[in-house]
Amino acid sequence: MNASRPTVGETVRDTQRDRIGVVMGHVGPHVQLRPLGGGREWDADPARLERVPVSTALRPLVAEANARSRKGER
Repeated sequence: MNASRPTVGETVRDTQRDRIGVVMGHVGPHVQLRPLGGGREWDADPARLERVPVSTALRPLVAEANARSRKGER
């Protein structure tokens, strides 16, 4: 990631794991991330993170919800 560590609540992409998450905190040299839809946190290297606009991050979740809706699922 560029000059500064991401702040808590920021949406980032972990380029090492190719996953998008929300910053939950910082411990030592790592940043703790949680998937957008919830789930288990993971540690990430701040140098391997890139900021992602929330709209871009939510796009796959919205597409999945729309597909379920068209099928009559919840």
